[in-house]
Amino acid sequence: MTPAQLRSFCLEFNEAVEEFPFTPETSVFKVLGKVFALSALASEPLRVNLKCDPEIAVRLRGEHPAVVPGWHMNKRHWNTVTLDGSVPDRLVREMIEDSYDLVVAGLPRAVRLRLDRA
Repeated sequence: MTPAQLRSFCLEFNEAVEEFPFTPETSVFKVLGKVFALSALASEPLRVNLKCDPEIAVRLRGEHPAVVPGWHMNKRHWNTVTLDGSVPDRLVREMIEDSYDLVVAGLPRAVRLRLDRA
């Protein structure tokens, strides 16, 4: 997955935006103010931090050496994924979607319903 593909996929979700609250180099993808992905898109190798269910996070770390506890994040709930080709793009997309879904699930019900209709 290229940086452009990562950015494009993250922005496909309802109400997803890209912001730069930390540095101009760090893209922070949010849904209604809540972070679901972070990446320094110009870094090599390309990495992305994604929210993850704790049990699934541990399993993914065991199955893929490129998936490690989230760098500078709550390591129970976040993974850092190195996008070096060792994790299939399909799985990376699923992980991004799961991260988005976990964040949306924490939003108030009325907001979730509005997002479902968008």
